[in-house]
Amino acid sequence: MGQFDMPNDETYLPEGQSKQKQSATLIYAAFIAGLCSIIYELLIATTVSYFMGDSVKFFSLTIGLYMAAMGLGSYISKFITDKLLQRFVIAEVLLGIIGGVSVPLLYFTYTTTALFYPTYVVLTLCIGFLIGLEIPFLTRLMENYQTLKSNIANILSFDYLGALIATIVFPFFLLPVMGIYQSSLLFGLINMSIAAVVLYTHRTTLGKAGKKLQFLTAFMSLVILVMLVFSSQALKHWDQMLYNGRIVHSEQTPYQKITLTKSKDDLRLYLNGVLQFSSVDEYRYHESLVMVPMTYANKIIERVLVLGAGDGLAVRELLKYPEIKQIVLVDLDSRMTELAMNNAHLTDINLASLADKKVQIVIDDAFVFLKKNNQPFDLIINDLPDPNTIALSRLYSKQYYQLARENLMYDGLMVTQATSPFFVRPAFWSIVKTIEAAGFNSTYPYHTNVPSFGDCGFVLSALQPIKLTPKRSLKDSLFLTQESLLSMFIFEKDLQILDVDVNQIDKPVVLDYYLNSWRYFSD
Repeated sequence: MGQFDMPNDETYLPEGQSKQKQSATLIYAAFIAGLCSIIYELLIATTVSYFMGDSVKFFSLTIGLYMAAMGLGSYISKFITDKLLQRFVIAEVLLGIIGGVSVPLLYFTYTTTALFYPTYVVLTLCIGFLIGLEIPFLTRLMENYQTLKSNIANILSFDYLGALIATIVFPFFLLPVMGIYQSSLLFGLINMSIAAVVLYTHRTTLGKAGKKLQFLTAFMSLVILVMLVFSSQALKHWDQMLYNGRIVHSEQTPYQKITLTKSKDDLRLYLNGVLQFSSVDEYRYHESLVMVPMTYANKIIERVLVLGAGDGLAVRELLKYPEIKQIVLVDLDSRMTELAMNNAHLTDINLASLADKKVQIVIDDAFVFLKKNNQPFDLIINDLPDPNTIALSRLYSKQYYQLARENLMYDGLMVTQATSPFFVRPAFWSIVKTIEAAGFNSTYPYHTNVPSFGDCGFVLSALQPIKLTPKRSLKDSLFLTQESLLSMFIFEKDLQILDVDVNQIDKPVVLDYYLNSWRYFSD
């Protein structure tokens, strides 16, 4: 060999150094595999829960399908005996592209086809199957570099470490900062890096097959990268397909997706795609929620607790009563209350209510606040989203209303948004029965028509009986009259009470009642 002749890259490295580099690459693959596997599982389950509700059901179903498919993948791996390195790279490329586009594909099928459920199942099974191949493949590939006990220990420990980091990163960074759509694409690229680094460090071993796989990996990575770069535009287009009206604000918070749309004079608020109000008729809902208890209260209402209602509209109605000295608003999501205070579209309709000096804003979970608070209120208003998830159903439980009772003056009142007695009749009457079981001796269910939602139900409740005779005028109302007040407590034959169960934290029957009823109307 001449003085200036250079060997190829592989032979240039000493054999021990080359093997060490290849071994480190496979350890890296185990770490990234564990990271991505958990992220994909969380992304798919979260996406389906957002669209369909019932997070417990879909997280359980996703985990079950995932684990079964992983088991099948692990079992099938023993029949694959040749070209192991190539097949491992192909599995990682497939996993990167399928996992990366999983959430965009779920978004697409939800809005444009009737194939959402089949797509969800197929994606979960495919990703689980490919993940099931990873550890057996890696363990067998590592046999060339380490003893069996070191091999298994290293592969599994780094795989589990990746899984741990995924469970921390997902709720604290990915979901609030990037959202599920972009996170899916990002981790598709991260998954592709396994194929890229393995192909680089084993390039001489793979020969021509390696070059073909390099091209495939680069091309698929480019596809995902382009989708990630244009994800903001894709999300805007998708949002516009989902919502009526022009989107004027959209953001993902740690707790929910907040979307504001506007069409002419109609401003609408959506949380996780579910309509919360339309400015065209929201006054009918909020007058029913606030003015009914204020009209029938036997005492002067000075201290009011509002749970939920971060949009400031219930507070707007309360500020019409000069005798109220303090309003404590408790909302879990600080971004919602910040928007209600600073977004011009919202302040136009809530009349900047949250900036009033009577209002104290507390960022906390309603259940937790009730447990900590030791100053009773004259009126408690539960203006919470419908119980369409396990987390929300607990805010309609017997235990929750028992805490509310302990926070109420003995002669005070509580009012609860209680879903629709028409669309989800069993859920409505379960809420009524649950409030009674929590120790409220007097309950007065009522309902009204809000065109954007249909028949909306409420429950007025007290520890002492009250007479349904007006104590205050309705001079500031846009909708309610003395005559309409009384009619709200009348339930027609098809809305009357049902034999239902009490909703408990450990047995959230209201969630099943709610979802099963809506399923009937959506089919």
